[in-house]
Amino acid sequence: MGQTFKKVDLEPISRLSRLSAILTMLKSKSLITSTQLSKKFGVSVRTIYRDIRALEKSGVPIYVEEGKGYKLMDGYTLPPIMFSEQEANALITAQQIIFQNKDKSLIEQYSNAITKIKSVLRTESRDKAALLEERIVYIKNKDRNTSSDNLMKIQSALTSHYLVHLKYTALYDGNTTNRKVEPMAIYHTQENWIMVAWCRLREDFRDFRLDRIDELIVSGGEFEPREFDLMSYFRRGLEGKKV
Repeated sequence: MGQTFKKVDLEPISRLSRLSAILTMLKSKSLITSTQLSKKFGVSVRTIYRDIRALEKSGVPIYVEEGKGYKLMDGYTLPPIMFSEQEANALITAQQIIFQNKDKSLIEQYSNAITKIKSVLRTESRDKAALLEERIVYIKNKDRNTSSDNLMKIQSALTSHYLVHLKYTALYDGNTTNRKVEPMAIYHTQENWIMVAWCRLREDFRDFRLDRIDELIVSGGEFEPREFDLMSYFRRGLEGKKV
């Protein structure tokens, strides 16, 4: 007689994984819409509505900002996150790329973060991650030269709307000037980080290469956020802008 196999209903498992992922996304974003969640998980918006209700019934404090999306109540915490082997491998791979970056502050902070991540891995996954670290390399800037150390400070200033004081040596003429700038965005090209900022000296948006910054101080004073779109800035033609 042929062996009889019991049919397994995979939907509860699939939904459980989706609910967990939705909760993680809610925690990682200030606001997220049902349409975004629908596209992310390949389900209908109606299914997302049911998932949100299920999370609410389980005690997760979710509230809706009309016309904007879902948000978790401030102060709500999730249990410690466990990483899959594939997720851990992705982080280890990214580590090799980060280590070749030319900003010292980014390397230091990523190293601190990856150490914390390794601490929550299961023993087997941790051993595999250690093996991968020994067997993967990104050959670029192999001497690990650094040319800046201000990326983390600028990121914090950007998100907190803090004014930045800097001494800057322009590439095109070698002149050094003191600037007060309002950080707007950061991008990376040709192995250099570049800050886009409103320059109070020039009264316009300017690009500042981080490796050309001689001194940088983040002021405790906040500036009024300006309307700014990075893609529109690029389209206006950032190449050739003098600072």
